[in-house]
Parts: sequence; C-alpha cells; structure tokens
Amino acid sequence: MYLNKLAAILLFLTLCSIGNSCFAHGVDGDTQAFLSGNEGVAFGPFLYIGAKHMITGYDHLLFLVGVIFFLYRPKEVLLYVSFFTIGHSSTLLLGVMANISINAFLIDAIIALSIVYKGFDNLGGFKRFFEAQPNTRAAVLIFGLFHGFGLASKLQEFKFDKEGLFTNLIGFNIGVEIGQFIALAFVLIIISLWRRYPSFMKFSTLTNTMLMAAGFMLLGYQLTGYFIS
Repeated sequence: MYLNKLAAILLFLTLCSIGNSCFAHGVDGDTQAFLSGNEGVAFGPFLYIGAKHMITGYDHLLFLVGVIFFLYRPKEVLLYVSFFTIGHSSTLLLGVMANISINAFLIDAIIALSIVYKGFDNLGGFKRFFEAQPNTRAAVLIFGLFHGFGLASKLQEFKFDKEGLFTNLIGFNIGVEIGQFIALAFVLIIISLWRRYPSFMKFSTLTNTMLMAAGFMLLGYQLTGYFIS
C-alpha cells in the first residue's frame, strides 16, 4: 500500500512539474548565444543541447507518457517509441535542411492536440463515443512527424552556419533520443511500481484526464499566441 501511494504521488508530481515548466519551455540565453554564433561542426554541444531540450520538452514528454501508459512489455514500449522517433527525427532533419517553415504556434497547437488525443484514447473515448479504434501505431508515427516539425521550428529561429549543419543536426537528434530515454526510464519505473496494485486502473483515469487537461491548456496557450502575435 505504501509503495502504491508513493508511485501515485511521484507520477503526479512528475506530470505537474512538466506542466508547470510549460511557459518556461524554450531555449535559455546561453544556448541562444551559442546557436546564433556557432560556426562549423559542433557535434558534442548540439548533442548536449538536444538532450537538455528533450528533458525540458514538456509537450513531447506528456505525449510519450500517454503512449507508454498501458504498454506492459518492453518490446511494445520499444516499438512505439521507435515509431515516434522515426517520425520526429525525419521531420526535424527535413524541416531544418530544407528550410520548411511552419508557424511555431500552429505546430505547437497540433502537438498539444496530440496530448489530448492520447489521453482520450487511453480513457477509451474512441470506442465509447465512436465505436471505433484508430490505429495506434500509425497515430504515434503521424504525431511524431508533427513533433519533429515542432523541434525544427525551434531551431529555425537561429541562423545556422551551413557548414557542418547536417552533422550538428545528427548530434542534436541523438541528444534528443538520450534525453527521451532518461525521462521515459524515470516514468516507466514509477508506472511499473504502480501497476502492481489494484488501484492502478482507478488512478490511471485521473492521470489520463490530467493529460487531456494539460493538452487543452497548451492548445489554448498556443492559439492565443498565434492570434495575438
């Protein structure tokens, strides 16, 4: 019982800490200065920046929490995270290398909707209200594409030196995966402890409702930014 309560509290605090950082999410001053002034290959620094960005990337992490919430086997977790990784890695590289410009507020609004979608899906909303179940793997891949464009839009705010750009982006991408792995490992430990107790299903409803609420909050924030910018 004690571990059950502890797991619930830790996951709740994790979600709250992610949500509370949402308005601070972005690139700090030192990182901005480095990205704006960098010339040539800087694989290591870009790897570090990618990892740090993902660990503080509340929107990406909230979506992934929803994705892995009801995955019990490591093979399933790896499969779904791989779909997400393929999606966001592809559009991150494509967006920056091909200079595909998408309004940051709009792409972040779509990312917010992905969080709402996953919380709704985990609550059985599609089966209950529409008597249908979307292909979850395809959905993770498609939303991964949008998440990648979201990362690309952040990077496109800086005027990169073209020399070594591809190598630097590979470093950033690997850093994103490292940050993603660290964050998900922490969440998986909490969820795995929680699943051992009968109250998991009860608290899963609360957690996924919180995911939806966070998604709607972020959606409103991004749309407000779009209309007033």
